[in-house]
Amino acid sequence: MSSYFTDLAQQYIDGEWRPGTGSWDIIDFNPYDNEKLASITIATVDEVDAAYRAAERAQKQWAATNPYARRAVFEKALRLVEEREEEIGEAIVAELGGTRLKAAFELHLAKEFLREAVHLALAPEGRIIPSPVDGKENRVYRVPVGVVGVISPFNFPFLLSLKSVAPALALGNGVVLKPHQNTPIVGGTLVAKILQDAGLPGGLLNVVVTDIAEIGDAFIEHPVPKVISFTGSDKVGRHVATVCAANFKRSVLELGGNSALVVLDDADVDYAVDAAVFSRYVHQGQVCMAANRVLVDRAVADEFTEKFVAKVKTLKAGDPRDPATVIGPVINSSQADALSGVVEQALAEGATALVRGSGTDNLVEPSVLTGLPADSALLKQEVFGPVAFLVPFDGEEEAVRLVNDTPYGLSGAVHTGDVERGVAFAKRIDTGMFHVNDGTVHDEPIVPFGGEKHSGLGRLNGDTMLDAFTTQKWISVQHGRSGFPF
Repeated sequence: MSSYFTDLAQQYIDGEWRPGTGSWDIIDFNPYDNEKLASITIATVDEVDAAYRAAERAQKQWAATNPYARRAVFEKALRLVEEREEEIGEAIVAELGGTRLKAAFELHLAKEFLREAVHLALAPEGRIIPSPVDGKENRVYRVPVGVVGVISPFNFPFLLSLKSVAPALALGNGVVLKPHQNTPIVGGTLVAKILQDAGLPGGLLNVVVTDIAEIGDAFIEHPVPKVISFTGSDKVGRHVATVCAANFKRSVLELGGNSALVVLDDADVDYAVDAAVFSRYVHQGQVCMAANRVLVDRAVADEFTEKFVAKVKTLKAGDPRDPATVIGPVINSSQADALSGVVEQALAEGATALVRGSGTDNLVEPSVLTGLPADSALLKQEVFGPVAFLVPFDGEEEAVRLVNDTPYGLSGAVHTGDVERGVAFAKRIDTGMFHVNDGTVHDEPIVPFGGEKHSGLGRLNGDTMLDAFTTQKWISVQHGRSGFPF
């Protein structure tokens, strides 16, 4: 595993591994013990330009390559991930503090998305559309957009880089990937190494490890990329969308959430507790789909709360390398400090701590808070960590109002003894995804994934990848002679 952090601590541009030429280094730390994993000299604006120009040069031939040949690259990449699964899992544990369980979860999904990329290579289809003009044939081709810029986050970096990179490449595009500064290897250069070893021609995928303090908006303003796929916060996503719009680029934005898991009066309480605990605390709560809010009908609130608190108290926090650990570290000290601030603010506003976890360095133990004022800003924002808000309600109408009372609309879940009641409830929620009798954290390779409101623009997965990473081109053919008015 350590060889990844030695061998891959470089930029990957035009098929070559090379150091950056910036004046400072990004230091890659293990968030659990603060061990230095790697030091990477950052990429400059010139290297961003070189990466995009390389992708532009390589893309034309790649787009003309038989899609069956493109498909073979992703079949090989899948085999390589399977062969290297243990080492990749170790790197996930080390670089982002993911538990063993989380690493296995991320790798499972990554393999599923590579399988889908294999199919996507053959997915584009053309159409012939009737014309009102005699002898005219309207052909509509689906073609690659050209070059795609991908900006990936720190929480599921291997999965969420591959999720855009692999489909974009499979569909005939070139790609430049900018991983998060806290996960430059797992979210960046490791992805490039696997695809390089799988036979992807040089230049098609480039990875620039850098920081906006160095490059500003150069990555999204650059004239080459036609689409920017960004996963991260709504604050940054708003800026990305603004810059893209000003430069006539398409943006695909997978942003934050403030999801609610709702427990109706006829729910299976024990099952709902299990779903809610997982939905809030998986990967320390650093998941865009995590259940920030757990809304419970007062008819079952006492029973649910008692069982929820009891289960949360059993969650072992500690070294993510220990298979028994459920709660590992958050990604960095600023995140840990922010979470302490959330708990302090909630208590100052009058909330009660049913569980109040302590924190040491980046290790933040779970907290459960209730009694937060209805108008608290904390109930409307994303909390990216192991802090749960329990909110009682009286009846479905109030539940719907509370769930929708947030700028976000990504995921959510409802628990009920009546499936159709759950579906009817789900239809009333302003969100891109909602789950009946399950958790809030789900991603499947062929189901449209994305949010409403501040949770994003566009969708990924399955056929929606075609909308994200291809465009349509109309070519008409006039058989015989056309008539002109002059």
